[in-house]
Amino acid sequence: MNVFADFQSRVGAVLSAIAASGRLPAGLDLTRFVVEPTRDPAHGDLATNAAMVYAKEAKAHFPNPRQLATEIAFALSEGEGVDQAEVAGPGFINIRLKPNVFEGVLRCALTADADFGKPAQKHPGKVNVEYVSANPTGPMHVGHGRGAVFGDALANLLAFAGHPVTREYYINDAGAQVDVLARSAHLRYREALGEDIGEIPAGLYPGDYLKPVGQALAKEFGASFAQKPEAEWLAPFRARAIDAMMAMIRGDLKALKVRHSVFFSERSLTTGEYGDRVGAVIRALEGKGLVYEGRLPPPKGQLPDDWEDREQTLFRSTDFGDDVDRPLKKSDGSYTYFASDIAYHQSKFDRGYHTMIDVWGADHGGYVKRMQAAVTALSGAKAHLDVKLCQLVKLVRDGAEVKMSKRGGTFVTLREVVDETGVDAARFMMLFRKNDATLEFDLAKVIEQSKDNPVFYVQYAHARCKSVIRQALAAFPRIDLSPKALAGESLDLLDDEGEAGLMKLLAQFPRQVEAAAGAHEPHRLAFYVHDLASAFHSHWNRGKDHPHLRFVNQERRDLSGARLALVTCLGLVLASGLGILGVSAPEEMR
Repeated sequence: MNVFADFQSRVGAVLSAIAASGRLPAGLDLTRFVVEPTRDPAHGDLATNAAMVYAKEAKAHFPNPRQLATEIAFALSEGEGVDQAEVAGPGFINIRLKPNVFEGVLRCALTADADFGKPAQKHPGKVNVEYVSANPTGPMHVGHGRGAVFGDALANLLAFAGHPVTREYYINDAGAQVDVLARSAHLRYREALGEDIGEIPAGLYPGDYLKPVGQALAKEFGASFAQKPEAEWLAPFRARAIDAMMAMIRGDLKALKVRHSVFFSERSLTTGEYGDRVGAVIRALEGKGLVYEGRLPPPKGQLPDDWEDREQTLFRSTDFGDDVDRPLKKSDGSYTYFASDIAYHQSKFDRGYHTMIDVWGADHGGYVKRMQAAVTALSGAKAHLDVKLCQLVKLVRDGAEVKMSKRGGTFVTLREVVDETGVDAARFMMLFRKNDATLEFDLAKVIEQSKDNPVFYVQYAHARCKSVIRQALAAFPRIDLSPKALAGESLDLLDDEGEAGLMKLLAQFPRQVEAAAGAHEPHRLAFYVHDLASAFHSHWNRGKDHPHLRFVNQERRDLSGARLALVTCLGLVLASGLGILGVSAPEEMR
């Protein structure tokens, strides 16, 4: 039961009736307005901006938005479950609901159990979420971890909201960086054979994580490639080093409870069973008149490394909102990264994905417009690409920032962070801030057992719910505490303001899921479960001072049953929210 969707439908029906009477234009898009919680509970339970949104179209018959709002409010006030609907300010409508509405939500939630908050119908369109996609040149650091957790939680959220979701990792195994990896592995291979390699040369990866790779290569090949020219060993060393790095990355992801269903190789775009798919995409774009030979003007400010003052093969990305047309081939005739990325997204479209979500690091912000332009062009505007940028993570230890450098070999690995803080703390804290805001990750605070630690605070709320259930079983040994049985309790006894506030917060869960999934913002659920936990803890504390508010009252079996229904529902929603975030919901805190 989604109260907000119900009233969205009711308001839409009122607007449709007004349009049918000729006082609003026919064919209006009646999805532009919102129904949301009031900012101040004293003003009611729901608010809508419908009259403000359609004020311009309604002006001929409703010169003032308040006039339209008055008619909508009057119609709503006649509806079931509405206590009052009144106009506020320039034309907003505040709606106060009768208590039995929230009792109904509670019963619905208990009956639905773990499915509460899911939509009644599944969405037909497939969604591809590509996340992490770290270069396979070493273990993951905490910056990669933020994108991994964000993408994984987003995929969980979309699946919970009824979308068929594919979780994808794009292996960047065709660029110059993997040749550097192969050379670095060859150096460690020679070291494993007993050679003193001295200081790692500049430009190679110096991390100790390549020592086991060198040892494995020495075991497999012996000394056969020690003195051979690079042309003979580069390809096999590259392939084995990539496999070793991907095995390491998969292990890091598993430790973070992050999973993918598809691992897509960039190299397969030019050497796979389908032949040169990059060239095929370029030819297809040429057929649409979107590729030409031309010369780009120098960009303003400092020249980027990839800018070349020459005649080039260019994609008309400016036709689709980009700032400048983009090169598809380098001076040596090889494809640019952009050309390969177009072919990769063509593959997604060919696999039936019209909604694509890419999770990238903040340093790729300048790449967004060109990639969205390419997806629009290659799909004929049938596909949409949403790029979510994850800002940097500032790792703090003992009050000081920990500097990380992958090439310098001094970075703190993601695995080290997970081992130190635990997977739940790592995941929740990476989601307890919007993805495009810088995150300060304090290694001490995220494991602190206090209300100042959000993940502890939320998990403790769930554990408290379970503690109440155990107390109830001790007080009433024969009570049936199954959710469906509790749905039959006398919920009208929940008349305290704290209990009413908790029920109203619970009623927001389906809307929170819908809104977070629609915006591709899983952090909204992290905020929501924290707010719900905070309200629960506050009401719990009131019970310490006022015994009549306690959840278990041995003198009042009927009241206890109603309150246990509320607590059980709180536990269900907290567990669902945490589950979407990929965080456990413990029954006890130790």
